[in-house]
Amino acid sequence: MFSLEQGLMAIFENKSSMQEFWFYIKLGLDHVLDFGAYDHILFLSALAVPFTFKQWKRVLLLATIFTVAHCTSLAFSVYEVATVDVGLIEFLIPVTILLTALFNFAYVYKETLDVGLILHVLATAFFGLIHGFGFSNYFKMLMAEEEDKITPLLGFATGIELSQVTIILMVLTIAFLVLDLLKVKKKIFIAVASILIIAITIPLLIATFPM
Repeated sequence: MFSLEQGLMAIFENKSSMQEFWFYIKLGLDHVLDFGAYDHILFLSALAVPFTFKQWKRVLLLATIFTVAHCTSLAFSVYEVATVDVGLIEFLIPVTILLTALFNFAYVYKETLDVGLILHVLATAFFGLIHGFGFSNYFKMLMAEEEDKITPLLGFATGIELSQVTIILMVLTIAFLVLDLLKVKKKIFIAVASILIIAITIPLLIATFPM
């Protein structure tokens, strides 16, 4: 097994490794920003809706925790540490989106964002593991012939983080326009956005419900 330092050195010293690194960055970007498989976009939107630019550190922390957990489950799969029921994972992904959107109503009924950082962090980490396992079979197939597992994982994690920051910035920008320019009350914005996310998620729940 390669160490993290060895993986980083391989990236910058070997041209083919560098090309491979960029390939997996793009894969990470496409994985999150794919509008055909919009579960990531829904989850990140639900995660970011309660926040504004003033709380960017907290939402970035949550997004990074999600990335780390997501890639941890991929590593578990690649190194065959854990296997999962794909059908169950596909159902749990929209469940995590639904729960995150429902959790937002805690912000609607409280005046502050102090709803429980530890709970939010733990939930986000767990949801990241679920989403990672949802992509693990395809990712494992891509890496079947790869001797160096660290470079692809680092590239993929970088792509995921960059794409998540992009989505979060978009959500925070929309929040700024709605709250600061249109003067919509924050509680109303959070409630309406969360209800919309729930409405989009329900068909996914029905479609993936294990029979």
